[in-house]
Amino acid sequence: MRGVKIPKYYVVKQALIEMIAGLPTGAAVPTERELAERFDTSRTTVRQAIAELVVDGRLERTQGRGTFVSRPKVMRVRPLTSFSQERDSEGWRAGGVVLGIDRVHADAETAAALGVSRGDQVYRVERLRTADGEPIAHEVAWLPGDLPELERKLGERGSLYRTLREDFGREIVTVEDTVETVLADPVQANLLGVDTGLPMLLIHRTGWDAAGGVVEWTRSVFRGDRFRFVSRHRLAAEGAAV
Repeated sequence: MRGVKIPKYYVVKQALIEMIAGLPTGAAVPTERELAERFDTSRTTVRQAIAELVVDGRLERTQGRGTFVSRPKVMRVRPLTSFSQERDSEGWRAGGVVLGIDRVHADAETAAALGVSRGDQVYRVERLRTADGEPIAHEVAWLPGDLPELERKLGERGSLYRTLREDFGREIVTVEDTVETVLADPVQANLLGVDTGLPMLLIHRTGWDAAGGVVEWTRSVFRGDRFRFVSRHRLAAEGAAV
C-alpha cells in the first residue's frame, strides 16, 4: 500500500517465514546474532520478529536451548466437545494432570454462573491439560451438587464429561463459550512453559443438562500459540443478511 511505512521488524518477520517454510518441525533457527548479521539489522529487531512468530505459533523458544520451528497451529476449540474428544479427533494424544479437587464455598461470581446461592459448597477441579505430553491449557471447573468420590472416579475415567455422564448421570447437552484474550501471568506461564505476557485464549464455558440445570462452569486458559477457536452455525433462513 502506497504511503505506508513498513517497520523493519515486519520485513524480517516475513523473511523468517520464508526461511522456515520448508523446515521440519523441531528444526533449529539461527541465533539472534546470526539473523541480525544475515538481515543487516539489530538483534532487537530480530527479537521482535521472533516474538511475533512465537505468538503466531510458527516458532517456539526453549530457554537455554534456542528457537525452533513449532508444530502447526491445528488444534481447535469447538462448542459441545470436551478437550479429550477434540484432541483425540485430531490425532493428538490427550492427557492431563489433576492439580487439585476441593469442595469450596461459592463466591458471588461462581454462584451466579452455577445458579446456586453464595456460600453453597461446590466442587473446584483444577487441571493442567496436555496434548502429546505438551502442556496446552490450564483449566478450573466448578461443579454444583453432590459428587461423591469425584477424585477417584475422574482418575479412573480421565474425562470429566465422561465421569459426570457415566458415574453421576449428568449429561451436558448445551454449552455456551465466551472467548477473549488475556496475557499469561507468571503462574500460567510456569505451568504451560511459555513466556509471561504471551497472549492466551481465555474461554469461560457454561454447560447445561436437558432440563436446563447448570452442570459445569469452567475457566480455561489455552496457549495462544497452539489454538484457534472454530465455531460453525447454520443461518436461520436462506439468504439472511450478514
